[in-house]
Amino acid sequence: MTTPRLVVGALIRDGGDRIFVQQRSWERRLFPGRWDIVGGVVEPGEDPMAALRREITEETGWRLRRVLAPLGPAHWTADGLPHTELDFVVEVDGELSAPRLEPDKHIGHAWVGPGDLALLEQHRAPGESTFITDLVTAAHRWLAAAAARRS
Repeated sequence: MTTPRLVVGALIRDGGDRIFVQQRSWERRLFPGRWDIVGGVVEPGEDPMAALRREITEETGWRLRRVLAPLGPAHWTADGLPHTELDFVVEVDGELSAPRLEPDKHIGHAWVGPGDLALLEQHRAPGESTFITDLVTAAHRWLAAAAARRS
């Protein structure tokens, strides 16, 4: 049995409880043109939180401020390889209106509220996983419940 690749994902929230997503370039081997969250592979010997901080900075130029909640883990397969994904609802420091995208990897970005989920379905083939939409929905649910607890 193949050991799953460990990956992390950041569901970055803004002040309006929207979640940051970025569109993968059409040249990407996995999931070309699809909307995605910030994240990536945990390198050998790297702690998942260190990987989360690194991926946020590499993909946006922002800095992790704090983790609000873990979501997952989730398990999926790509290119025949199993993956275990640890996702976190997070807040970051930086200019949220100006992420520094990696131009060879991402061609656009958006802030998605609960009413904007249709965007995430763009370019998704029939029968293809709704993983990102489901993940962003889970983050919105967590944020709404947290807001209700504060009221």
